[in-house]
Amino acid sequence: MSAGDKIKNAAEELIGKGKEAVGNATDNDKLVAEGKADQAKANVKKAGENVKDAFK
Repeated sequence: MSAGDKIKNAAEELIGKGKEAVGNATDNDKLVAEGKADQAKANVKKAGENVKDAFK
């Protein structure tokens, strides 16, 4: 996994956590769901990169 990919995935996960926190604070269920989806997407990308690295 390249450093750039790691940074992008970490940023995407951080943005998702932020959205979820703001959604929880404002009782905005849609924003909470978006945040969780962003985090899940980042985790899937991270897992895919780890698989690629395992076969190098």
